[in-house]
Amino acid sequence: MQANISTRLLYAFAALAELKHFTRAAERCHTSQSALSVMIRKLESEVGTRLFERDTRKVTLTPEGELFAEAVRSLLAEIESAFDDMSDYVARRRGRVSVAALPSLAANGLPEIIAEYKKLYPAVAVTLHDALSDQCLSLLRQGKADIVLTAPGSNVAEFESRTLCSDPFYLVCRHDHPLARKRIVRVTDLAGQEVIHLAKSSSVRQHVDILLREVRAIHSGFEVEHLATVAGLVSQGLGISLVPELTLFQFRQMDLVAVPLRSEQKRPILMVKRKDQPLSIAAKAMLDLIEERIGSASALRK
Repeated sequence: MQANISTRLLYAFAALAELKHFTRAAERCHTSQSALSVMIRKLESEVGTRLFERDTRKVTLTPEGELFAEAVRSLLAEIESAFDDMSDYVARRRGRVSVAALPSLAANGLPEIIAEYKKLYPAVAVTLHDALSDQCLSLLRQGKADIVLTAPGSNVAEFESRTLCSDPFYLVCRHDHPLARKRIVRVTDLAGQEVIHLAKSSSVRQHVDILLREVRAIHSGFEVEHLATVAGLVSQGLGISLVPELTLFQFRQMDLVAVPLRSEQKRPILMVKRKDQPLSIAAKAMLDLIEERIGSASALRK
């Protein structure tokens, strides 16, 4: 049976079942007594049986009405709970958002943004995944991440993406290195320098290879996975390195010098999300804050 019953009819029934008085039930439903009577008759017609016994003095539920009242109370409670839950999600009093980002962003920039987000929306659960680009995109593909912040690559094409900011490169070296005294380093200044590299799979390395394409720099023999390892090697005078601005916090901890590199080559940082799935209200609020903080900071540097 496919019933054609509106919630208005159910609320009218619930009011009459509780108050057992047409006039008072009509007042609660903000309608007239005659209109309430019409609604109850329509409901009984849809149900296929009488739900109330009426006489001039009182209104009582029939046995079938008692059974129906129990079901109606449960149904109305579920409907109201659903609306309350949705109101909480819309007001960001509930919800969840998951962000996957390159380690440089996950460690520097995003924690501050997440802390600000949690102050604004303390009941929203936030998850942060720090991973290299391919793993970030895999999390997005599996639905385990809502937003990904990563560098460009061939795997990005299946998703919706846009440039969030551009990350300029810096030379990092020890204080006693000859290039440490320069205010700006040119690519040609790197000729003959021993360079400590990140692994070929990293987005940083791919840009550095392009930067050094026409310069006779010396490969130090070191290709490592982590920026902390690069910093340790540089601090021991085993070479210099070229890294994006967003990673410099790793090198300041070692009291190394960072000198801007004059070059058009920058590492784009992309905001990536799935094409076939709109962001939740909680995730959209996170994205807006990321764009406001990281995107506007990048614009000010230009």
